[in-house]
Amino acid sequence: MIQSMTGYGKSVIQLPSKKITVEIKSLNSKNLDLNVRVPSSYREKELDMRNKLSSALTRGKVDFNLFIEITGEATNTEVNETVVKQYIKQLAQVVDGDPVELLKMAVRMPDALKTERDEIDEEEYKSILEAIHEALVGINAYRSDEGRALEADFVQRIRNISALLKQIIDMDGDRIENVRERLRKAVSELKEDVDENRFEQELIYYLEKYDITEEKVRLKNHLDYFTETIRSNDSNGKKLGFISQEIGREINTIGSKANYAPMQQLVVQMKDELEKIKEQALNVL
Repeated sequence: MIQSMTGYGKSVIQLPSKKITVEIKSLNSKNLDLNVRVPSSYREKELDMRNKLSSALTRGKVDFNLFIEITGEATNTEVNETVVKQYIKQLAQVVDGDPVELLKMAVRMPDALKTERDEIDEEEYKSILEAIHEALVGINAYRSDEGRALEADFVQRIRNISALLKQIIDMDGDRIENVRERLRKAVSELKEDVDENRFEQELIYYLEKYDITEEKVRLKNHLDYFTETIRSNDSNGKKLGFISQEIGREINTIGSKANYAPMQQLVVQMKDELEKIKEQALNVL
């Protein structure tokens, strides 16, 4: 079954002193466009995370966000006591102020706080990988749900084109007769003697140029192939795009050969349905 490239997945895992949140959002794109945002402490693991995302999400513009929130008492940020005292001493030489106010100014100065970079906790990283897995399950489920909606829309529009094709097939005999009569009328208005045998030969040659038998057969085959593809086990938006181009080529040829207003009106309706199919196919994985 087909899948949409649009999706969203989220996972939250609570550890004793931290809350880990993973969010993955995807939109349509020709290829995989992966944007990863992780805390600086996990920068060295970014490539590993990218590989896991790439193997699970083959196409789409993907935004990945990893948030780590400290919820316990532990913190790796401390007041740089020596630096703050120096700032207060220098500020006191410049202005007479309340020590509390001087302290407020001092802690805003550069290097007043120092952050020690913790080593990566492998158990914590396992929890992050678990959260990534859950978020990927979520986004793929979302993509499958969207894919089912797309499939239903495709099936209906292919049916609509097939119904219009049947009308074209049914009226093709009347179209040829209409073209024949118009040509006979045009010749009769010339008020010239015409060799009937030669006229019939030229008429047959002329009508052959307007024959759409091959186009009708090929169009039906393309419509059947499109339906077969969306119901296959793989989701292949690029393939659907190629088939749509072939469908459009046959519809355009029928329109150029029609030379008959009722048939051209049906061709316009076909083109309208096909444009909607092409728009939706851009969002198929």
